[in-house]
Amino acid sequence: MFLYALRRAATGLVLAVLVTLITYLLLSLSFDDIVRGRLGPAATPESVRAMKADLGLDRPVLAQYLDWLSHAVRGDFGISYFTSEPVGPAVAARLSVTMSIVVVALIVSIAVGVALGVLAATRGGAVDRLAQSASLTGYLLPNLLIAIVLVVVLAINLKLLPATGFTPVTENPARWAASIVIPVIALAVSAVASLTAQVRGSMIDELRRDYVRTLRTRGVRTRSIVLRHALRNAAGPALTVLSFEFIGMLGGALVIETVFALPGFGTYAFDASLQGDVPIIMGVTVFAVLLVVGVNLTVDLVNGWLNPKARLH
Repeated sequence: MFLYALRRAATGLVLAVLVTLITYLLLSLSFDDIVRGRLGPAATPESVRAMKADLGLDRPVLAQYLDWLSHAVRGDFGISYFTSEPVGPAVAARLSVTMSIVVVALIVSIAVGVALGVLAATRGGAVDRLAQSASLTGYLLPNLLIAIVLVVVLAINLKLLPATGFTPVTENPARWAASIVIPVIALAVSAVASLTAQVRGSMIDELRRDYVRTLRTRGVRTRSIVLRHALRNAAGPALTVLSFEFIGMLGGALVIETVFALPGFGTYAFDASLQGDVPIIMGVTVFAVLLVVGVNLTVDLVNGWLNPKARLH
């Protein structure tokens, strides 16, 4: 298991380096435009060259990237071109806002999606049809529409929750919980739909297998068969779907953060892209890639624990 984890981690690190390298190469194509944007419409070729030299953007691109990488592995992601703040702490602070929403949405998705999927597979009939209908509806509805409807109903009409803003959990846990309820629901709906469909299909396949019939003939209780045996074997595909949903939530967080005026990772990355703030863009890329790699590694390890055959691949 240790060697399996080591292989997966090494693959993830290689992927992170490749993604950051490609990102830097693409950004290098716009260095002149970025510098002109900082200097304004009165920029001259001489002033552009001078600022590029001042920022270190006049050197060979590969040398610039290797210099950035050597600092990044030590936790130094540079200074923002526009705010002059250290990139690492700034990205981490905004990422904590996004992750407080995404992680809670992920937990809600797992709890509701697995429960609905298991119920649909084991009960059948009206329960199954209702779960499938709810899953299809949730899958088709866009996050933005869900967010707007929830704001209108829960925040504006019923005045139960705040419409915008974010309170850190360390400042006031109750207000933090209230500030993330609507964003969490908006993010979780599509993930619940996907997980419900995946768990339902996998559970139906597992419950038809020979080992389930054998367990039943031996008098093992249905509850034990479903939760201890069938659900464990059906968890692999569901975990894969969950990893995709997590990545989707990170992307959907940009929309949610914009709607609810949250100072999160997505809006920070979007603003930096508009400004051409290279250090922030690179810092955001690193954090995003490490998050994705970490989630995929966790899923691979859990799959390897659930299914030892997966460790051979």
